[in-house]
Amino acid sequence: MKYEKVSTEMLEKLKAIVGTKNVQTDPDLMQPYSHDEVTDPAYHHMPEAVVFAETAEQVAAVVRLANAGHFPVVPRGAGTGLACGAVPTCGGIVLSLEKMNRILEINENALYAVVEPGVRTSDLQQAAENKGLFYAGDPCSGDSCFIGGNIATNAGGNRAVKYGTTRHQVYAIEVVNPKGHIVHLGARLQKQSTGYCLDQLIIGSEGTLGIVTQATLKLLPKPLYSLDLLAIFNDTEQAIGVVNKIIKAGITPTCVEYMDNITIKSVEHYLNETLQGSDCGNYLIVEVEGTSEDDLDEKAVTLDEICTANGASSLLVADHNKIWQARKAFAEAVRAESLIVCKEDVVVPVDKEPQLLHYILQLAQKYRLVTRIASHAGDGNIHLNILKNEDATYEDWDMRVKQNQQELYTFIYQLGGRLSGEHGIGYKRKHLMEEFTDPDELEMMRDIKKALDPNNILNPGKIFNIE
Repeated sequence: MKYEKVSTEMLEKLKAIVGTKNVQTDPDLMQPYSHDEVTDPAYHHMPEAVVFAETAEQVAAVVRLANAGHFPVVPRGAGTGLACGAVPTCGGIVLSLEKMNRILEINENALYAVVEPGVRTSDLQQAAENKGLFYAGDPCSGDSCFIGGNIATNAGGNRAVKYGTTRHQVYAIEVVNPKGHIVHLGARLQKQSTGYCLDQLIIGSEGTLGIVTQATLKLLPKPLYSLDLLAIFNDTEQAIGVVNKIIKAGITPTCVEYMDNITIKSVEHYLNETLQGSDCGNYLIVEVEGTSEDDLDEKAVTLDEICTANGASSLLVADHNKIWQARKAFAEAVRAESLIVCKEDVVVPVDKEPQLLHYILQLAQKYRLVTRIASHAGDGNIHLNILKNEDATYEDWDMRVKQNQQELYTFIYQLGGRLSGEHGIGYKRKHLMEEFTDPDELEMMRDIKKALDPNNILNPGKIFNIE
């Protein structure tokens, strides 16, 4: 689809909507908005302008102007995405929501928060904790990502095994739809069967069906007791295989995270410190919550028995801050090793996870791939990072990565899995989405996009092409 350039006339109209200071056209200042956390320059695209909105009314007016002038609008939060979802591949403007960063309400009695999309996830977590409450959404990039981006991608993270992904934390959203109207979707209700569930349609749509300008989110009482255990395994498949056995034993862990030994060593080098048990094998980090210390002790004994029976060489009580610092440093450690990385975000049913991990390692050997692997093992989501070999050309490495993808995704779909567990499809995985998704399912998605966004204004070129 062809779009109009953002003309001088349109720039003046944008300035009239958001103010002159909130429209940026300097190439040097726009450069950070040409990409997200994907550092490979092959995926970078410059916008024609960056526009900073401060209210929902401004967002709506910008979208109406884009429809009139027929130029694309690419919504952007913190830019921490890993699928090029906020990259302006078709030109037009990047509409940044970073200035809409207020926590509007923390309601201690009714257990909810009202926030703008530019609120940092960790800031909401801290605001809730200050009130003795708990926000369960916990992406690994929580110190930098925004709530709006979490909603747009249905971000998962460490606690999804117990508390679900971002969509499970959302009561209601205020959204600017593709025609530039402000609509309120969802409600602060425990249940409702009143027409289509449009709020859940918007969540995870990666800015292609609407721009979130406010969210009402669920809060919970802060857990009274918690414990972090670190199980060390020599065998990778035994480590992953423990997860289903823990769940079958009646324990619902808060988090179950896996890191292979070479990844642990990478994180150690990045943090410049030695981690517990790092010379012994692969990590399985298990966090559990309890109603009392006795309850925690009982769960710890059960976990010890399960892990030991499944081949764990040791089970340690982990230092909470150090172990989660190590897990959350995974992405930064990989980036420190190489700026050219293919980040796979695959997901399968939890009971199929050992099979997938075995196959990943087989393919890595076959295609001579340098891998770093971490997993939200409790929900079947494996993060496979493939680093460019130092002695390979980009073209050779890229060819081997694509060959690997063909075999990997064919196997994943045979297992009942999908391309992405939490990062989304964006621009980077669009061709794979179109190749591996059932054609009838893909047609339904395209029909929804065409119906809601007939001019294809909102974040075009993401998830799939409009034919």
